[in-house]
Amino acid sequence: MRPEVTARIRRLELTARRVVEGFLSGMHRSPYFGQSIEFLQHRQYVAGDELRHIDWKVYARQDRLHIKQYEEETNLRLQLLVDCSGSMSYGDGDENKLEYAASLAASLAYLALRQKDACGLYTFDTQLRDSVPAKSSQHQLNRMLTCLASADHEGETKLDHVAKQLASAIPRAGVVCVISDLLGVEELQEGLRVLRARGHDVALIHVLHDDEMDFDFTGATRFEGLEVESALNCNPAALREGYLEALDDFLEKTRRACGRLKIDYLQVRTSEPLDAVLARFLSARQALPKLRN
Repeated sequence: MRPEVTARIRRLELTARRVVEGFLSGMHRSPYFGQSIEFLQHRQYVAGDELRHIDWKVYARQDRLHIKQYEEETNLRLQLLVDCSGSMSYGDGDENKLEYAASLAASLAYLALRQKDACGLYTFDTQLRDSVPAKSSQHQLNRMLTCLASADHEGETKLDHVAKQLASAIPRAGVVCVISDLLGVEELQEGLRVLRARGHDVALIHVLHDDEMDFDFTGATRFEGLEVESALNCNPAALREGYLEALDDFLEKTRRACGRLKIDYLQVRTSEPLDAVLARFLSARQALPKLRN
């Protein structure tokens, strides 16, 4: 394994641990993706079950042993779908969009695995690239971090094609979290519709850089395409108003598309602290009924 990949794995692990443990330390209860400790149902006792979970009131009525099951015993399957197309290369350091998306995905994976949920990972551009099938084993986080650390940014984005591949690759319905800048994604609604049609509970985290949101460039500037070979020399001040109007229209259409498909949508900037984004994401997840599998 290349030294830079090893270093990136370690950096992602430290970031995920810091973000999640710091976030949980300020919570009175664990922010499950859809789990709780509320009573769910009874099931018949089998040898090996802990006696403390026996419902003795039911035993007194039926003369049979039953175990109390709670929501937290019904484990979730979280699938992370991370965009590694060319446009994700924008930005420096921690505010590089792919680095930010990878750190966010690592934090979500760390949280899911910490609560013993199964978690899987897929990276994509025009098609699915690398994948880590969903598991809840103790070595799963390292597998996912290795996949994220090895991800490179190149090519365009084709979410409709990717969604069809993903829908075929995932045998069971669960929560699918897409992390992308959505740039160059003309077929967004179709891709998300495919995932919803397969019964998945879909969440979309839309990652954009401050430069893309504010367009505060000054002086003569050359803009070069990251997913197509094109360039534009211009005075950005003359384009700013039109650009921001087009961006607002794009964001509003994205929000409306997610609303129609009953998909959680969260738009974030790479300058936002990851723990704050995690809090916003989980708050939105807890406010809605969740898919169980």
